[in-house]
Amino acid sequence: MTRPPTAAQRRLVDTADPVTGRLTGTPAQLAALVRQGIAFRHPRPPHDHFLTPAGHRLREAAPERTGPVPAAARAAPAADDGVFAARVGGEEAGPAGPGRLREVRGAWQGLLELRRMTNPDGAADRPCGWERTHLVRAAALALEAAGHRPADPETDGYRVRATPQPDAVAVHAPDAGALRAAADTLERAGWQAGEYTEPRTRARYLLASPRRV
Repeated sequence: MTRPPTAAQRRLVDTADPVTGRLTGTPAQLAALVRQGIAFRHPRPPHDHFLTPAGHRLREAAPERTGPVPAAARAAPAADDGVFAARVGGEEAGPAGPGRLREVRGAWQGLLELRRMTNPDGAADRPCGWERTHLVRAAALALEAAGHRPADPETDGYRVRATPQPDAVAVHAPDAGALRAAADTLERAGWQAGEYTEPRTRARYLLASPRRV
């Protein structure tokens, strides 16, 4: 981006589709976002506009804080802000049932479409750029869409967490069977997943990263 976005541009970014990044606005507004490097125009009809990785980062940038962030807040998953987000595990149990299932399936289908639109070869079986910059959310969506249960305060389930490796997430599960099932799901979704042992606790976990080819 050559300069900070205007307030009007920021509103367009904030209201983009939370999964695909599809934007709505006037032709002039969308063209301005393209010039800023915030959006790109898809080459195939209907030539919709979508957020670039820089646009996604802009939308998800946390507001500036005036004081230190408590350790508990840094470690906890993000609170629900009314925008769809896959459950990474460890949150308070949210709405369940058919409504949540439709949301998750819709988000997964949107992500597959984003793969087709943004992968150079149009492949939908391989993670796209958005997933590589949102590893925890992308892996969690693949798991939740396949029917795996996230952990909450009442029941155990999967937990997806960031790691020091910039291109990998850790996936924890209640037992060996659930861990293997999570690995199978991620591999079918285009990820590479291997089992490792935590040296201190001896607990088994997955280290998963998006497949590139």
